[in-house]
Amino acid sequence: MPEYLAPGVYVEEVSFRAKSIEGVSTSTCAFVGPTRKGPYNVTPELVTSFGEYQRVYGGLADLAFGGKSFPNYMAHGARAFFDNGGRRLYVARTYVPAEDGGAARPGFAYSDIGGDVARIQARYAGSGYNASAEVYLNAKRVSGAIPLDKAGDGSLLRVTGGSGTGVALPARIDGTIKPPFALTNDDQLTFFINEGAPQAVTFSDQKQPAQVQSTEELGAAIDIPDDTSLTVQVGPGGALFDQQITLPSGGGQTPARLAAFLNLAIDNVKVGVDGNRLFIRTDERGDSAQLTISALPQLNLEAGTVHGTGNVDAIGSVSVEEINSALVKAGIAARATTLTPTGTMRIATVAVGAGTTLRIEDSDAKTALGLGGAPQPGQDGLTYTYYLKNGNVWTDAADAALDDQIDSRAYDLMTWTLEIQDDDGNQLIYDDLGFGAAHPNFIAKVLPEQPATTSEALQHPYYFAVTPGNTAFALFNALFGTESANTIAIKNGNDGVEPVPTTSSTSRDDHTVAFAEALEVLEALDDIAIVAAPGHSEMAQYAAIQQALISHAERDKYCIAVLDTPSQLSIQGARDARSRIDSSYAALYYPWVTVANPLWRPGNSNTSKEINVPPSGFIAGIYARTDINRGVWKPPANEVVRGAIRFERDINHAQQEVLNPEGVNCLRYFFGRGYRVWGARTASSDPEWKYVNIRRYFIYLEHSIDRSTQWAVFEPNGPRLWTNITDTVNAFLYNEWHSGALLGTAPEQAFFVRCDRSTMTQADLDNGRLICEVGVAAVKPAEFVIFRIGQKTADA
Repeated sequence: MPEYLAPGVYVEEVSFRAKSIEGVSTSTCAFVGPTRKGPYNVTPELVTSFGEYQRVYGGLADLAFGGKSFPNYMAHGARAFFDNGGRRLYVARTYVPAEDGGAARPGFAYSDIGGDVARIQARYAGSGYNASAEVYLNAKRVSGAIPLDKAGDGSLLRVTGGSGTGVALPARIDGTIKPPFALTNDDQLTFFINEGAPQAVTFSDQKQPAQVQSTEELGAAIDIPDDTSLTVQVGPGGALFDQQITLPSGGGQTPARLAAFLNLAIDNVKVGVDGNRLFIRTDERGDSAQLTISALPQLNLEAGTVHGTGNVDAIGSVSVEEINSALVKAGIAARATTLTPTGTMRIATVAVGAGTTLRIEDSDAKTALGLGGAPQPGQDGLTYTYYLKNGNVWTDAADAALDDQIDSRAYDLMTWTLEIQDDDGNQLIYDDLGFGAAHPNFIAKVLPEQPATTSEALQHPYYFAVTPGNTAFALFNALFGTESANTIAIKNGNDGVEPVPTTSSTSRDDHTVAFAEALEVLEALDDIAIVAAPGHSEMAQYAAIQQALISHAERDKYCIAVLDTPSQLSIQGARDARSRIDSSYAALYYPWVTVANPLWRPGNSNTSKEINVPPSGFIAGIYARTDINRGVWKPPANEVVRGAIRFERDINHAQQEVLNPEGVNCLRYFFGRGYRVWGARTASSDPEWKYVNIRRYFIYLEHSIDRSTQWAVFEPNGPRLWTNITDTVNAFLYNEWHSGALLGTAPEQAFFVRCDRSTMTQADLDNGRLICEVGVAAVKPAEFVIFRIGQKTADA
C-alpha cells in the first residue's frame, strides 16, 4: 500500500469500475496443404487478399506430385475464401520431397551460372519458383563530377580503348533453334578456337551426386569407441570445406540412429541406410560435386574422394545455361548465351578482336543445337579493360594497377540489373548491383543465403551465392561474357510427392512437412478460429489427414475444422464419410462446388471451362462473412455460395432428409434464390453440441473470457476479486444478450454468473483455485420453420 511519510499533496489513480472483456475475432482462418511455393516449417504468414496469397504461395496452376498433375485446391480454396467474405487467412504449407535412392531430394528451382562461379536458387522448394531471369549491364560515365576516388569499394570500372569505331566482337556462331535442346547421351561438341588444338565437351544425362557407401553390410548393433570421428569434405569443385564430426559412443548403436545423427551433423549431404549399408550423398549433383571422407572402419567406410557425374538434368531438354556451364567446366574459352529477342543461342569466344576464329566440328550435337550456320570471325573495335577498386587502388584481373596515363576514350562505372519473372507472372527487379564483394550492393548481400528475418525471405524469395574463390571478374564473365544482356533459366523446382498425414522422426527434416507438422506450426497462433485443408479429401490418406485436422481443433479448443467429403460421392458415400467421424469441433459439407475455371482461355481445348473444387474454402469464407455481418451466434447457413455456377450433385429435399439428421451439411440450389448452404450441424453425436453456431459461440465466449481475465491470476483470492470477476463477466454477457445472442426477455433469463463460496470449497482456496460458474441460454437456429394452418368458420 502507498506510504505517506513527508507532508504534501498526493494524487493517486484508482479504478471504481470492473474490468471489461473484449470479444475475440472469430473470422480468422487457417488453411493447411500443398502450394506451388511459399515458406514451410515456419510460423505461417497472414494474407489478407487473394492477390497477396498468389504472391507468397503461388497461383492457380496445377501441382505435380511425382510427375502426376493434381489440381491446386489450396489456391482455389483461398480464392473462394476471399470471394465469400473472408478477410484474414493463415497458410501452413505442406511439402514432402520426392526420394531418390532412399534419400529425400527437395525440388529447389535454381540455375548454376558460369559452371561453378555462382548460383541463384529459390529459398524454398516448389514449382512456383521456376522463373526466367534477365540480366542487363549498366554503364555510368565517369566525369569530373564523379572522380574515381569517390567510387565505393568493390566498384568495377570499364576503361575503353582501341582504335575501332564500334564494340570489339568475339568470334561467334548464332544458332537457329530455340532451347530446350534435344540431345542424346554422350553427345559431343569439338571446338577449334583460332584453329588451335581441338577441345571437346561431352553432355551426359541426369546429374548424379557424389556418394560413398559402406563396403559391407552393417550389423544390427554397432560398438562405437570414445572419440571416434569422421572427417568430411563436401562442395562443388574448388569450394570444398572440412567438417569433423565426433560420433556418439557406446555399444548398441544402430545404423539408422547413426545415419540420423550424421544427417543432422554434416552440412550439404544426405546420410541414410540402404540395404544395411550406410551412404553419404552430396546435395550437389553433377560432375562438379565432390566428396572426400576419412576412413571409419566401424561403419565400413573407406577413405577416398568421389565425384558426381553428369552435366545436364535431362538430356532431352537441355538449356543454354547447362551448355554454358559445361563449357566452363571443360575449360573451353567460349560461352553460350541467349540472344534477345530471338531467344536462340549464341556460342562466342571469350577473346575478342580481329584474328579470333571459332569452328565447331560437324556432329549430331551440333545439328541438334542448331549451330550449322557460318561462323563469324572476331572484329576489332573498342576494347574494354576492367578494374576493381580495392581500398584506394584499381586493379585488373591480373592484379595490374590502373595507369592514369592510359590512352582511353572513356571511364565507366559498371553495375547490373537483375529482373526475375516467375511462372505465375510475379516480377522482381534489382538495380545498381555490384560485382565486387565489398560493393554496398553486391548481389550476395542484396540476396543473401541466410536472410535476417522471415519477412526479408518472403520479400526476396531467391538467393544469389558466389562460390568462394571467384573474383568480381569471374562473376562478370559468367553473367555476361562479351554480351551486355543475358537470359538465365531458373528451373528444376517441383512440388515433391503427395503430402502424408505425418512423417517419422528419422525421416523428418527442414524440407519435409507433412500435415501433422504443418498443423503444429499453427499452435503458435492464438487468433485462428477456423481451420480447413481444401483438397485433402482427394488424397490417398484422406481419412488420416481428416483425423489430424479434427485432433488439432479439439486440442486447440478455440477453433473448428471445416471438412470436405471426397468428390463424386453418392448419397450413401456421404453418409459413410460422416459415419467415420464424431466431433463437435468439426463440420462436414457436401457436395463439391462447380466454378468457372480461371485457367481456361478461349481456344484452349486442353483445359476445361469448369472445375469442381471442394466446398471448405467457400464455407470458411461464409463463416467469416456471417461473423462480420451478423455475429458468430448466427448460424452460417441459408447463405449464398458466391462463385458457384452449380454443384457437383443436385441435392433434393428427400435426400437431405436422410443427410441432415446425420450431420452432413448440404449445399443446395433453390430456384430464384440461387446456390446456398443449407445445413448448420456439427459432426457430433452429442445433441447438446448439434449446431455449428452453438459450438462456435461457446468457443467465442470461452476464448474472450480467457484472454480478458488474465489480470486475475495471482490476485488475492477473496470476495473483492470474486465480485470484480462477477461484475466483469456480467457486463460482457449483458452486451451479448442485448445484441441478440442470448434468449430471454431479461438478463436474468439469459445468463447467470456465480463466483463465491458456493462455487469453491476450502480445499479449492487452499490450492489456489478460483472457480466461476457461467451459464448462458444461447440462441438455437430455427432449422424447421413450421406454420400450422387450419380452417375456421366465419362466425367462430
